[in-house]
Amino acid sequence: MGNIVIVGSGHAGYQLAAALRHAGNDDAVFLVGDEPHLPYQRPPLSKDYLKTAMKPEDLRFWSEEQFAEKAIERIVGVAVTAIDRAAGAVSLSNGHRLGFDRLVLATGTRNRVLAVPGGDRAGIYSLRTVDDAERIRAALATAASAVVIGGGFIGLEIAATMAERGLPVTVVEAAGRVMGRVVGEAVSRHHERVLSALGVGFRFHAKVAGILGPENLGSTGRVEAVLLGDGERLEADIVIVGIGVLPNQELAVASDLAAGDGILVDAGLATADPRIFAIGDVARHSSLYASAPVRIESVQNATDQARLVAARLAGKPAGAYGAVPWFWSHQGSLKLQIAGLGHEADETVLRGRPEDGAFSAFRFRAGRLVAVESVDRPTDHMAARRLLAGGTMLTPGQAADESFDLKALAMARPQTA
Repeated sequence: MGNIVIVGSGHAGYQLAAALRHAGNDDAVFLVGDEPHLPYQRPPLSKDYLKTAMKPEDLRFWSEEQFAEKAIERIVGVAVTAIDRAAGAVSLSNGHRLGFDRLVLATGTRNRVLAVPGGDRAGIYSLRTVDDAERIRAALATAASAVVIGGGFIGLEIAATMAERGLPVTVVEAAGRVMGRVVGEAVSRHHERVLSALGVGFRFHAKVAGILGPENLGSTGRVEAVLLGDGERLEADIVIVGIGVLPNQELAVASDLAAGDGILVDAGLATADPRIFAIGDVARHSSLYASAPVRIESVQNATDQARLVAARLAGKPAGAYGAVPWFWSHQGSLKLQIAGLGHEADETVLRGRPEDGAFSAFRFRAGRLVAVESVDRPTDHMAARRLLAGGTMLTPGQAADESFDLKALAMARPQTA
């Protein structure tokens, strides 16, 4: 038996620990996390958790007893501060050292900080953990107006939740449309229309110049408004900042492991040191759906990568990582599902009509399908995942023709990922 040390107790770290035992691995497994909580689901934090009386324990994957039954040792509220590759050990923030035979970095990401005057006022929140969600939910109970800075998934999900409560909310976005990094223009504009009808306001091409509060209190007073670069003042007693994330790659960099917007890994998710792997949001890897290595922030990616590394560490055939990326976002009544990666697409065709409330955007690069963005069309989404996994040829004309049997084409080849 050896020691497998997993750094990070988020979704990827938990899934790896669970998958190791499911794969029959009997090494000693240590799950090191700096949060005090048992590993938990994060997607509900921006939606159901803010809307209901859910408690942190409602989000748990396993109980303490289940971790004990699987002989997974949790090291709680402790961070890994350094990796000693020569000695095969990590240093912990509590002063201890822990030896490893295999080390897996599942360190995830951290939120970007809003660096503007007044950016540290009371009433400004970002969402990453269940504790963050608790604070936001408590603030929403008495809020009269809100501003969300950032028009990505998290920002829009929270904005929709606020609007459904009847809270006036404005989304401030630096780009010209929402979710610009992950979806095409048709899906962006549809979400803007639906969320506007719900009561969400938008400011595009907008720069935040500062966060305003009571006079003479400097940056210590509570937020009262967001000041935009053009001088517009948006009243708010609660501000949510969702301007993207940074990968927690510092341990790898300090250990002379290659990193750049994520820890670089090979097709088997190993770093240049064959004893050390990286998985989940922090890992940067090759993909069939992009021309350069990518870092994918999704539950699916974390789960699939954890299972592949678990198989490798259990001595089972694992092959190269090639799972089809897929994502989802629920914003009010909108159910968005994405398969593949569309950021390099050069052609988009629609299946269905946005004005009917349900449609899919099929996105191609050099004539090859690379992504499908489905709004309230789950059948299209499932077909897309099969088509992408099997490398099945689909033409833009076929995708746009609703009489064409997409499901039959998808089922004609076995699903491979």
